[in-house]
Amino acid sequence: MGIEEIIALAKCRGVDTIAITDHDCLAGTVRAKIIGERNGITVIPGVELSAVDGETGELLHILCYLPDFPDRLEGLCHKNSAARKRAAQYMMIKAAQRYPVTGDIIKRCAMGSTNLYEQHIMHALIECGVADSFYGSVYDELFSPESENNILVKPAFAEVGEVIEAIRAAGGLAVLAHPAQCRDLDGLLERLVEAGLNGVEVWCPTADDQLIAGLTAYAKKHKLLMTGGSDFRGLYNKNAISIGSYVTPKTQLNELLSYKARQRRLQKKNAAEAAAVK
Repeated sequence: MGIEEIIALAKCRGVDTIAITDHDCLAGTVRAKIIGERNGITVIPGVELSAVDGETGELLHILCYLPDFPDRLEGLCHKNSAARKRAAQYMMIKAAQRYPVTGDIIKRCAMGSTNLYEQHIMHALIECGVADSFYGSVYDELFSPESENNILVKPAFAEVGEVIEAIRAAGGLAVLAHPAQCRDLDGLLERLVEAGLNGVEVWCPTADDQLIAGLTAYAKKHKLLMTGGSDFRGLYNKNAISIGSYVTPKTQLNELLSYKARQRRLQKKNAAEAAAVK
């Protein structure tokens, strides 16, 4: 979906504040903010950065919200995007070797996107009559890690510590996306908080009530921000999810928006107290 359509859908759904966090791409943030203002919708600038846990090799996604200097993230976005493109090219070739589909058809299905994803390959296979859905037996065969016949190629993404450091250097807030999908979540959160993580996505499609309660308790204990997100992908949603299906509660939204101002006040207070002691 285009940015205009996303803003229009948010308005139809009664959502007055939205963050558009494309994967490793900041291209739409300025335009989204302008279109949002025209429609009475506040758009929080952000990006979802791909990362790898250097300790486990696990793929992670770190959301960056409200960067003061988004241009400082362009290099990382370019690096991650190039890694994804290289991996996608290999997967595209493998898919074309196995099924009657051409690279040109797959690329056409990815038109309008800044990169090529598994869903674009599935889109092409549906158009060619090989599959009848984006997620099903063909998808599981090609893209499930458990499948002996998968065509997965791991992109060489930046290490998660480097990603969090880049977000902080850009004046942004680093939030762990969809933690339910992470292995050994307790150990991971401990490492990420030590690396400078600011928050965790609590309310999302993959989090059940038990995990939400656990994440809420952890966030309060460690003074982390709590956010919510629908993980909305339009046509490529795995289940029926729309903008606003999962949200950030008003209190937590206000905490996100005022976080940096609170931190600046705290730093001034600490500096003044330190000066008074001297």
